[in-house]
Amino acid sequence: MRINKYLAQCNISSRRKVEEFVLSGLISVNDVVVKELSTQISPTDIVKFNGVIVKPSNIKIYYLLNKPSGYITTVKDEKNRHTVLDLIEKSPERIFPVGRLDCATEGMLILTNDGDFANKLIHPSKKINKVYEVIVNKQPSIEQFAMLEKGVDIGDFVTSPSKISNKIKLDKGTYKFNITIHEGKNRQVRKMMESVGLEVIYLKRIKIGSLPLGNLPTGKYKKLTKKELDLLLTN
Repeated sequence: MRINKYLAQCNISSRRKVEEFVLSGLISVNDVVVKELSTQISPTDIVKFNGVIVKPSNIKIYYLLNKPSGYITTVKDEKNRHTVLDLIEKSPERIFPVGRLDCATEGMLILTNDGDFANKLIHPSKKINKVYEVIVNKQPSIEQFAMLEKGVDIGDFVTSPSKISNKIKLDKGTYKFNITIHEGKNRQVRKMMESVGLEVIYLKRIKIGSLPLGNLPTGKYKKLTKKELDLLLTN
């Protein structure tokens, strides 16, 4: 088995992320650091991540969390800030968040120990849609909406076309709408709004693939069924 697939089954992270671990020299096989993604792992090999032995798990866990604002999407934080794992009860299986939401953004976040599933969900080739509810500081113009739907330059990346829906004018001049994208660049929606002259007041992810967040309370999580997992992977 190739090392990236082996590590993805060891409750570390997605297959894409563990490839970064290999290239960074964080993985050793039989106490020898390996940096080649073509490395093959046999059943008798001892594989370590950061000096700790890791082994594949046969128990797969899938959670849907309604992330509140103020929590960062990571397993551990050097600054001792609240992480999304603080909201999940302790488990013998090591889980990790799939993709990311910035600290101030709320909504749908998947946590799992299944690296292969995580890879399917976030790999760019899958183009899984994500729907965000956005509140901005003013009513966007027709031109601003058109720019967002066509795709905008967010500095180091030009976004693919998006879909705008559910436009609602709110009090005090603010405006709410949904935006659907399939990419997952860092702070992408916020950068998209900024690129067309809008300021985000509130941001929440409300749907991934064909699975909506539903009425799950903020800060709570639930186990996902097989049917719900399938909905995550289909648009």
